[in-house]
Amino acid sequence: MSGFTSSKSWGEELRSLVEDTGSRYNADTVGVPTPAFETEMPGFPTGEAEEGESESFKDHVKGFAKAWGEMVFELGKGCKDIVVQNYLTEDSYAVRKLRGPVAKVSGRLRYLNEYLPEDRDPFHAWSVIILVFFLAFAVLNVNNGHDSSVPRAKKVYIHPPSATRILLPDGRHMAYREQGVPRDRARYSLIAPHGFLSSRLAGIPGVKESLLEEFGVRLITYDLPGFGESDPHPKRNLNTSALDMVDLANAAGVNDKFWVLGFSSGAMHAWAALKYIPSRIAGAAMFAPMVNPYESSMTKEEMSGTWEMWVPRRKLMYNLARRFPTLLGYFYSQTFLSGKHGQIDKWLSLSLGNKDKALTEKTEFQEFWHRDVEESIRHSSTQPFIEEAVLLVSSWGFKLADLQVQKKCPGKGIFPWLKFMYSQAECELTGFLGPVHIWQGMDDLVVPSSMIDYVARVLPSAIVHRFPDEGHFSYFFFCDECHRQILSTLFRSPQGPLASTNQPQPEVDEHTVSARK
Repeated sequence: MSGFTSSKSWGEELRSLVEDTGSRYNADTVGVPTPAFETEMPGFPTGEAEEGESESFKDHVKGFAKAWGEMVFELGKGCKDIVVQNYLTEDSYAVRKLRGPVAKVSGRLRYLNEYLPEDRDPFHAWSVIILVFFLAFAVLNVNNGHDSSVPRAKKVYIHPPSATRILLPDGRHMAYREQGVPRDRARYSLIAPHGFLSSRLAGIPGVKESLLEEFGVRLITYDLPGFGESDPHPKRNLNTSALDMVDLANAAGVNDKFWVLGFSSGAMHAWAALKYIPSRIAGAAMFAPMVNPYESSMTKEEMSGTWEMWVPRRKLMYNLARRFPTLLGYFYSQTFLSGKHGQIDKWLSLSLGNKDKALTEKTEFQEFWHRDVEESIRHSSTQPFIEEAVLLVSSWGFKLADLQVQKKCPGKGIFPWLKFMYSQAECELTGFLGPVHIWQGMDDLVVPSSMIDYVARVLPSAIVHRFPDEGHFSYFFFCDECHRQILSTLFRSPQGPLASTNQPQPEVDEHTVSARK
């Protein structure tokens, strides 16, 4: 009895002890504790504890990142101070070495400050301009994906060689093409140098063979050095261009005087022929002829009337050609040397009038344009195009006024008087004595009419034909009636080819060497 009583007292004490710790006992089980589901087990945190520790961890991460950012910022400031104190002082090696080149480049670029507003600091203005340029360039490169609604550009195809070539005295080859009547029946010979981004395939675009035969015309077109199938010239200028024309005429069997035809920028080679080989030229036919846009003899009105007609990109191209010609290679490689075809106004930075726009959208024009470009870029080199651009904006070595017919008499003094007494020297005529015809569309935005006003002023003997509604291409390209009017103006009424002499003519090939006369 006493033992049971002891045992019962022990059980009550154990129960009270367990209840104090938060546990319950099953009344049916003797001495075995059973934890309830709502009992909190040690070692496992509740939801409130998890949320508190999670927030604390985020705060630690934020603080750690903020501390690292402050450390990196202070480190950058320290590195900047070290560079400024050691390398950007007036006496530092880097500043002494770069001071001269930087001043030189700054001097050459100082003229650009004229385009800035007067109340803007040039340093800050150009910093913003350069930043915007790079941002725009990055955006253009990111968004250069092909839009499915825009037709894909046609790829450039380089055709197999097809030109007749001659060997020039300096070892270069020149490629050329003949149209019209053969050499032994030609009543008139017409030689045409091409313009920028063109080739021997241009000539008179779309002219019919039957029309050339009706007037007895032999049309000879050729590739300028580095274009088409012609070899490049290491040191070409307008004088060498005129001599190349003489070599071509001699090798092609043109024994008499020939006419020269110049269209757009190709006209500068025709002008050079009138200056350097006038004895071989019978006359000149010029169509929207370009002159040097920096020509100092232009009046202020002629100069401003010319430049204000051009789009900003075209002005930039001329400025680069005059000051930084090597930079032109980048623009050329991104346009017509990119391996794809494009629109003529985009590739050449042109503004087009209504008739020119309508013409350039025709399939006939686009097929001709693509084929001419493909032949022009056969060498896949930017060098001939850079040379051509530089030739246009540089000093030509002569002025158009030099071509005007003038009377030159012996000067005053004892020696001219003695020469006159013994040789009976008389006054002689200088300049180009043959006719010069110029055709100009008044809606031409490529060669503005103000440029032709300048030509007419310095060459009053030139005959200018103006057309109010025509543009740069519309009168010269693919216009049968226009071509007939042109040949009728130059050669009067058609007389057909000469009677055949039935004499064998020497064959011209790559081994023919012409001799300069």
